[in-house]
Amino acid sequence: MSAIPLLPSFVLRISTPKRTQLHHQKLEIKAMRAVVQRVTSASIEVDGRIVSEIGPGLLVLVGLHESDTDSDADFICRKVLNMRLFPNENTGKGWDFNVMQKNYGVLLVSQFTLYGILKGNKPDFHVAMPPQKARPFYDSLVEKFRKSYNPDAIKDGVFGAMMKVNLVNDGPVTMQLDSAPSSKNTNEAIGES
Repeated sequence: MSAIPLLPSFVLRISTPKRTQLHHQKLEIKAMRAVVQRVTSASIEVDGRIVSEIGPGLLVLVGLHESDTDSDADFICRKVLNMRLFPNENTGKGWDFNVMQKNYGVLLVSQFTLYGILKGNKPDFHVAMPPQKARPFYDSLVEKFRKSYNPDAIKDGVFGAMMKVNLVNDGPVTMQLDSAPSSKNTNEAIGES
């Protein structure tokens, strides 16, 4: 039996983030979020009076992330208006028409709680866009929808108010949509790798 020569040994240490830290980085979403519901009707009530309502169409709850930009708003606007969530009665296809093809309404509601994170049992909203920045940003999003479609078909709630949202979900059909990663998010992800 011949002996195998021993090579000098050394230890290579690679610094990696802790498992939990890496896990949180992967789960962190830096995008505008929309929850889209197909409705037969929806309305918003503030202080006991109806301030906005639509018949058939889409109720869109919008969560603004602190890092959102105009490109996130453009993406959400384009995707929501083009989502094929309505049936074609002539062909029998279930997912054939978008809200614009049906001439239906869109009711937008600003909802920072879409970015709530539970810490224990208490919600934390630190990644939501702060109100002083969110109000003009949300107003510009509503304007994007109005310019991209029939302005009279776009309704919205009262920013920052305690609202009662009433809806009849049709289906039920509910979709969650996050804006595509923008270049700012891609660059940050590369820097974190």
